[in-house]
Amino acid sequence: MTQAGRGTGMTWSGSPEWKRRPAVPPADGDVQTRQQPREREKDRLQDHTEAQLQAAAAQTAEVEGQATVIDDVLASALAVPPFSFDRLMTFPRTPRFDPGALGQRLPAPDWSSFEPPPPRGLRRFLGGTARYRRQRAEAEIVFAGAVSDHQHKERQQQRALADAKYRHDQDVTEQRGQAAARNAHIRRLKLACAAGDAEAVTWFAGRVLEASRYPEAFPREYQVSYRPDSRELMVEFALPPRDVIPAERAYRYVKTHDVIEPLPRPASEIRQRYRRLVSSVALRTLHEIFSATPPDVVQAVSFAGHVTTTDRATGHTVRPVVLAVSAQRSAFAELVLAAVEPATCLAGMNAVLTPDPGGPDTVPSRA
Repeated sequence: MTQAGRGTGMTWSGSPEWKRRPAVPPADGDVQTRQQPREREKDRLQDHTEAQLQAAAAQTAEVEGQATVIDDVLASALAVPPFSFDRLMTFPRTPRFDPGALGQRLPAPDWSSFEPPPPRGLRRFLGGTARYRRQRAEAEIVFAGAVSDHQHKERQQQRALADAKYRHDQDVTEQRGQAAARNAHIRRLKLACAAGDAEAVTWFAGRVLEASRYPEAFPREYQVSYRPDSRELMVEFALPPRDVIPAERAYRYVKTHDVIEPLPRPASEIRQRYRRLVSSVALRTLHEIFSATPPDVVQAVSFAGHVTTTDRATGHTVRPVVLAVSAQRSAFAELVLAAVEPATCLAGMNAVLTPDPGGPDTVPSRA
């Protein structure tokens, strides 16, 4: 359909020219340019999420590892050979004497480095021979001085070498003497311990407990005493606080808030694990003492484990005993420690264990 324009002399039909032009699709490069920032951001967010998930997994593995170490306090000691007096012996490893630079011979002067070149050709007839003789005589004097200086330095080196060897031998003799004296002392203590001497038995039991390796956060405080009449060894032992049990059970990544948050360990589980821990420490101590001491000298061991806490009535630091147990060697030897449940085992031994050891009511309020 054609329509004449009014007053313009122009005609048009159909749609305007700009509407009838086909749409030009965007070039591939333009699409990729717009997509690249979005894809980079997507990759960045994905990498960040993976990193946060890995961090949460690593923190979870760490607290699980801490819990495993605590759970294995008893089992880890069962595979360790019993402590003995032999482990207290000293065997010094004295190094072989190394003279170092003093053992290297000084290079002697070489005459060829001092001797002047002899005259050749016509120089022999033009005064060269006489000049050569004078130069040679001078060189021989210089060479003799060098030889004398070398001999002097050699004598100094030999004296220094002898002094170094003497000091080394003195150190070796001193170390061996100290080791021999210490070993003689250890042998005397071993004989005294075997004879039931109270001081020797107490000293050796202390060395047994000192050699026991606990996690770093555990206290290392104990007192030992011995009753020769009843052949009973008594141990007062500082138990670790309850906060050695990790308060977190695991960690998880919350993507919506972009945070890693801990999953708390239930209070009931913390109490149960702590009871197991202090029971394991008691059984481990009894095992280590019985395994190391002579059977006819130590026939019974009493263990009293205390914790350090604050009395809520006075605000003072107190150390109440939360676990007490005694065992006869013969009865304890019947236990299969690798298979027992520690708290149940102590209950069968008539141990006294505070219902909530290490808890807020370890020391009852006097109010």
